[in-house]
Amino acid sequence: MGQLLGPDFPSEIGLAVSGGGDSMAMLSLAHNWTRAWGVGLRVVTVDHGLRPGSADEARLVAEECRVLGWPHDVLTWKGWDGQGNLQDAARRARLSLIDAWRGGMRDVLFAHTADDQAETILMRLRRGSGVEGLSGMAMVRQASDMRILRPLLNERRETLRFHLRVLRMPFADDPSNDDDRFERVRLRRLLMALDEEGLGVEALTRTAARMQRARAALRARTAEVASRIATEEWGQVVIARDGFADIERDTQMRLLAAALQFVAGSEYRPRTEALEALLDSCLGGRGGTLGGALLRIDGAVLRIQREPARLESLATRVGDGALWDGRWQVESVDLQGFEVRALGSLGWSQVPDKPEHGPRFHDALTLPAIFDESRLVACAALSFGPAHVCRAIAPAHSFAAFISAH
Repeated sequence: MGQLLGPDFPSEIGLAVSGGGDSMAMLSLAHNWTRAWGVGLRVVTVDHGLRPGSADEARLVAEECRVLGWPHDVLTWKGWDGQGNLQDAARRARLSLIDAWRGGMRDVLFAHTADDQAETILMRLRRGSGVEGLSGMAMVRQASDMRILRPLLNERRETLRFHLRVLRMPFADDPSNDDDRFERVRLRRLLMALDEEGLGVEALTRTAARMQRARAALRARTAEVASRIATEEWGQVVIARDGFADIERDTQMRLLAAALQFVAGSEYRPRTEALEALLDSCLGGRGGTLGGALLRIDGAVLRIQREPARLESLATRVGDGALWDGRWQVESVDLQGFEVRALGSLGWSQVPDKPEHGPRFHDALTLPAIFDESRLVACAALSFGPAHVCRAIAPAHSFAAFISAH
C-alpha cells in the first residue's frame, strides 16, 4: 500500500467491499493502514440485487464499518435485462456506480487476489489471448479519472481467510462461487487439478508478472512508432501506410488497436481475432469497421475515424454541459440551445466553400457540428458559421500518450 499510494498520500481513499472474505480482509487491513498514515477511508458496497442474500451482505459490511468507525454507502444496481454475460454486465455496472460515487476521490481499492489473477489468466488463455491478455490484472489501473488499486494481488485467498478467522471477523460466502454456469467457477475447479501438475496459482501469476514486463516494452515500442508515423486530426488517427507496412505485425496490431480505442472512446481493446481480421483486410488494401470505429484506406494513409452509423441518433445541445459522443465539448454564447450532431452528408451539402486544406467528404461526416433542426449553423472543423469553441475533452492526452497509458 505504501508503494501504491506514497510518498504523497491522498487525504482520502475509497474501498469496495462486497462482504466476501477477500474484501472483508482488505477492510480490516485498510483500517490499520489508513489510521497509521492519517488517511480517510470511505467504504462502498454495490448490491446487484441478483440474490436474496445480497442485502444481508451489504448490512454485514455496514455493521463492520460502524464498529470500525468508517462511513459506508450502499449502491443498488437494477440494470440487468437478462441478456448477454451476467458477470461482465455486473462488473461494468459496479465500476460505473463506484466511479459516480467517489466524487473527487481518486483512488479506490479492490480486493482482487492472486487466485483471481490466475483464474483471469486461464480465462484469457482459453480465448487465445496474447501478451496483453496474459498480463492479467494490473496492480494499478487508470479508469477515466478513477485509479483502481489492487493491493492484495499477490496474496492467496486462503491466506486472507486465515486472517479473518484469527481476528474472528465476519464474512459472507457468495453461493454463485459454486455455480457451474459461470466460466470462472469452472476454471477455479480446474485450477485445483492443474496445481497438482505445477500449473497452479503461483505458476500462472509468475507468468502474468513476466508478461506485464513484456507488455510494457511492447507498448513503449508502439508509442515510439506512433510518434513517427501517426497524427491526429479532429479526433481521427491518420497513419502513413508505408511506415505501417514496414513495422512488425505485433506492433501493427497494437497501433491499430490503440487507434480504434482512441477514436471510439472504448474502454477495452478489440478481441484479437477481430483485430487480426481487420489488420489483414487493411494490409490487403481494404477498410472495415470494429468497435465503433471505421478504418479507411485514403491514398497514402490509413484513416481511423468514428463509425458514422454509431452517431446517427447521437445529439446534445450547446450549453447543456454534456459531451457530444463522450468527447467533444461545444460552447458558444450566441448558439445556446442549438443541437450538436454529426455533420453527415446533410451538413456537408450546406457548406458552400469547403476549405482547400480541410477535411474532405468522408473525413468530415463524423465531425461535430451545430444544427437548427435540419439547417447547419456551424462547424468549427470546416471554419463554417459563427465562431464557437469545439474541443476534445476525452481522451485529454495525445495519441502517443494514450498508447503509453493504455
